[in-house]
Amino acid sequence: MHFLDLPLDILPLVLSHLQNTQHLALTCCVNKTFYQFAAPRLYERISIYSWHKHGKTKVIQLFGTLSRYPRLARYVRRLEIRDFPKALPLDGIDVLGVVISGVRNCTNLRSCTWTRDGSLNSEILEALLCSTELRELEINGHNDGNYDANLLKSFNKLGRISLIMPSSSVVDMLSSWMSVTGKSLHSLTLICKSSPIVTDVVLESISADLQSLQYFYITGCPKVSHHGIWSILSVNPSIYGLGLEGLSPKFNMHELARLCSQSPVLHRLRSITLTINQQTPLQTWMTDVQQFLAFSPLEVFQIYSTGAFFESPMTYGFWREIINTHGMRLKRFSVHRMLVGLESIQDICRRCPDLEQLFVVVEQGTLVALQSCLSMAAKLKALHINYPVEAHTESLPVLSPSEALQIVQHCSTSLTQIGCNAKVWQVERSIEIDSSGCLHARRYLSKYESPDIPEPFLVVRT
Repeated sequence: MHFLDLPLDILPLVLSHLQNTQHLALTCCVNKTFYQFAAPRLYERISIYSWHKHGKTKVIQLFGTLSRYPRLARYVRRLEIRDFPKALPLDGIDVLGVVISGVRNCTNLRSCTWTRDGSLNSEILEALLCSTELRELEINGHNDGNYDANLLKSFNKLGRISLIMPSSSVVDMLSSWMSVTGKSLHSLTLICKSSPIVTDVVLESISADLQSLQYFYITGCPKVSHHGIWSILSVNPSIYGLGLEGLSPKFNMHELARLCSQSPVLHRLRSITLTINQQTPLQTWMTDVQQFLAFSPLEVFQIYSTGAFFESPMTYGFWREIINTHGMRLKRFSVHRMLVGLESIQDICRRCPDLEQLFVVVEQGTLVALQSCLSMAAKLKALHINYPVEAHTESLPVLSPSEALQIVQHCSTSLTQIGCNAKVWQVERSIEIDSSGCLHARRYLSKYESPDIPEPFLVVRT
């Protein structure tokens, strides 16, 4: 059977394995049949990040295409604009008009991310309202001189909202915004950078309208204490994901744990992200966290220090108790800015049978011993190793490809991703025939091509 004789029904399945947009673009050029299936996938998700080469130029080219070809714009379901030229070119082109036209043509848009500070304006927000399918909105909340905060209240059917660095005017209208979209909202993220604007009072003012939340993440809000968090948790018995990062130094984890233990608010919690407040005695904090999570069916455990890197023998017992309580369910164990001893890593790999993702900090000289620990994780899919900050040098900032591949060879065949510090590889396989005619799979490393930011880079936000 020739390739072209294969039934068309399997073509979408074949294309689903293509992550690189260049590969999808080439597939569109095969013939009209391939174009019919590949073009929607090519435009379904569009992502532009600040580290993309010529990203600012690509933004203009992208919206030029979407404005000229409404048919292609209708394929767009997810739009991620994380880079944007602040100084628009003066070459006779109405760039803003082109952008607005392109956005308006994305009538089937379900998710929009627009995070570049100063690039979002009222006209673009109004254009986004043309998509009645929009359910997810992630934007830069710094609206001063950029857009009218009251426009946000027009987005009243959202299921997920993420606000980054919100201005006071955006925070001031949160209560009225939540009153119109709170019933449908299942995920709310507030990300600040040591901002005093988001307070306990703000959270208490919106809590009454947030009774369908399943995911709540708040970062960098030093005026938010356990009082504000409890106001949200107490009315949401179906919280699946919770992130409490960089909050008030007066945050009382013991009191929050006590309140939660008297109700079923965390009995469905699957994912937790916490930061260690180094102003709180470590042993006390760890004991309180264990109590806080005691009745949660955790699958994802993420923790990091908001300050400098540190190591403490006291954490060994903490990791052990977390595994004692949650190990049989844990799928991700993620620790950043805190050294994790080999004994603890071995315990994690041995007693977490469903572990799929492991992100840890280890000393550079322990890589050989680490390999024997990793071999115990039978379902491991993603591994990321960070070195302590003090260990960073110009000569050896990350693993060499050969070192990474050596670690891969000791891991389960389920491993598809490995990284170290700022470097990430995909683990690929090629089928080879040996001299006796037997087939063997050879693993090798390739460039990371997924449009998603690797999970280890999404954890630390303060």
